[in-house]
Amino acid sequence: MNRQLTPQQLGKRLKVIRMESGFSQEDIARMLQISRSSVVQIEKGNRQISAIELSMLSEALGFSADEFLSAKYEASTATTIVEDPNVETDFEVMRDSVPKLKRAKLETVILYITGKCGALPRMDVNLLINLVYLCDFNHYELHEEQLTGLLYTKQTYGPSPENITGILKEMEKDRKLQRYKGNYKGRPLIKYLPGVHPNLMNLSAAEKEVIDRVLEQFSHWPASALNAYTQDEMPLRATKQGEAISYELAFYRELGHSVRIYDDDWDKDDL
Repeated sequence: MNRQLTPQQLGKRLKVIRMESGFSQEDIARMLQISRSSVVQIEKGNRQISAIELSMLSEALGFSADEFLSAKYEASTATTIVEDPNVETDFEVMRDSVPKLKRAKLETVILYITGKCGALPRMDVNLLINLVYLCDFNHYELHEEQLTGLLYTKQTYGPSPENITGILKEMEKDRKLQRYKGNYKGRPLIKYLPGVHPNLMNLSAAEKEVIDRVLEQFSHWPASALNAYTQDEMPLRATKQGEAISYELAFYRELGHSVRIYDDDWDKDDL
């Protein structure tokens, strides 16, 4: 490749060609057999495109690779891309990471979890919150969509969902939840059991699968172990105390925390 061209220049040229040809980033990802995230990073100039990948694109999109790499190259039309830092990319628009609370979904998740695990001896509010957090971030990493839409902040004891205390109190007032005091090995607990059956129509099969896997793996963990696990998550480690935890950090999780199988060519450090 022409060394005079930066990865950023190549990325912008590829984005112009893609848009002129009417292809989405998902289309390009399928052509190259890579993740859509990798296409985003190529277009941003954060990931080099290989000679083989460029050859595949030139054949599929009908442009000359030699001309494309020329310093005098111009797109076939006058299409111009203006990079506005306040405007999200195609990929970011498709993957909305801004928390938007889905109250009905959240209540269903809480009722489902307390119905499955509420009677366990060590199950308390702290464990419930950690389980909901893992459901949210596992689902976002796997499906690139929010589950409950809760906004989490980093606190000393781990992830803290915004207004979760108020939500639980409202559910208790509406008799959707039953609150009672318990005790586990001499430690007092505040526990919840469902007062009504969860409306599983609010959950897709994929959402329910994520929740079930979280419960299968973590519902029997001691509170101290689960607290340590969530605090060791990259989303919390990369967030300052008291600040909101970005859902996008789910894609930076490391071995032992990540639940998604990524393409070998996707370097998470490029995100």
